Amino acid sequence: MASSTKRVLIYRLGSLGDTLIALPALHLVARAFPEAERRMLTNFPVNVKAPPAAAILEGSELVHGYFRYGVGMRSPRELISLWWQILRWRPQVLVYLGPARGVDSARRDAKFFRLCGIRRLIGVPITEEMQQNLWEDSTGSLEPEGARLARNVVELGDARLDDPASWDLHLTPAEHKRAKDALAGAAGLPLIAVSVGTKVQSKDWGRDNWRALLSRVAVLYPDFALALCGAPEESEASNFAADGWRQNSAGPVLNLCGLLTPRESAAVFAQARLFVGHDSGPMHLAAAVQTPCVAIFAARNKPRVWFPYGKQHRVVYHKTDCWGCGLETCILERKRCLTSITVDEVVNEVRAVLG
Repeated sequence: MASSTKRVLIYRLGSLGDTLIALPALHLVARAFPEAERRMLTNFPVNVKAPPAAAILEGSELVHGYFRYGVGMRSPRELISLWWQILRWRPQVLVYLGPARGVDSARRDAKFFRLCGIRRLIGVPITEEMQQNLWEDSTGSLEPEGARLARNVVELGDARLDDPASWDLHLTPAEHKRAKDALAGAAGLPLIAVSVGTKVQSKDWGRDNWRALLSRVAVLYPDFALALCGAPEESEASNFAADGWRQNSAGPVLNLCGLLTPRESAAVFAQARLFVGHDSGPMHLAAAVQTPCVAIFAARNKPRVWFPYGKQHRVVYHKTDCWGCGLETCILERKRCLTSITVDEVVNEVRAVLG
C-alpha cells in the first residue's frame, strides 16, 4: 500500500513549538511513505510572533508543500475553496496530527476529509483515549504531546521518540554557516543561548528576573559567551536582560533577535552548551538539536505535556492550585505560578547542567 501511495496529506495546526513536537511523527510519515508527495494542511499564524510551519520544515524534505487556512474559518466560500484545492490534488491518505479539540470536532474533520475524496484516514482522534495525554506509571506523570501524536499513528510504525534522529531538522550547510558567521563575535568561547521572549503574557517570567539571572550566570561562568535569539520585537528586552551579563562579565554578548530564521537559530542553539528560556518555540528548537535546556514554565498547562522531550533538560514548574488553567493572559492570580519562581531556583538548574 505504501509503495503505491503517491500523495499524503498531513493535518497539523499551530506554529513553532506545535510543529517541533510533531517531528517524530513527521519522520515516521516520511519513512512510511517514502515515495509519496507529502503536503501539510496547516493554519496561518494567529500571532505575529509565531512563525508558520514552513519556517521550520522548509528544506527538511519531511513536507513538500502546504495548504493553509485561517483557524475558525466559517465562510462557506472559503470552506468550498479549501475543499476544492484538496480534492483537486487527490490525496490518497490523510495523517491526522491535529490538536485535541474533542471527539465531535474530530468526527466533523473526518467527514470533511472523506468529502475531499480521501479513503484512508490515520490518527483521527475519534475516541477519548486518543484525545487525552495518558497517565504513565513509569514516569508518574502525563505523556508528552509528541508521544500522544505518535501513539495515535502507531499503525504506521514506531516513531522512535528517544532517537535523536527523530527530532532532526535536517539543517542545511548554508544554515550552519549562517549560524557560524553570526557567532563569530563569540571568539570560539563556550556558549550559553537565551531566549527571553514568549508570545503570551501568562508565560512571561519578567524582564527584571531575566536581568538578575544573567547577572548571576555571568559571575559563575565568566569564560562563556552569551547569545540571545528571538523575534525582532524581542531585541530591546533581550538587550535589557543582557545588561546584567555585561555588568559582571567581559564575555561577548550577541543579540541575534530578528537576524536569523528559526532554522538558523536552531543551528546557533546546536553550538550552545545550554539553552535557557520560557516554555516557547525557541526552547523546542534547542531541544530538537539536543541542546540541554533550562526551561521556565508557567502552570497554565499540565506538567510534562509540553516539556522539552529528553532526559537532559531541567524544567522549573510550580504546581499552584490553579494549575492547568490554559490562560493566555493571567490577571486575577497575577501569574503567581510563574512569578513565584526565583532567580536562585533557575541558577541552581543552570549549575546542574553546566557544573
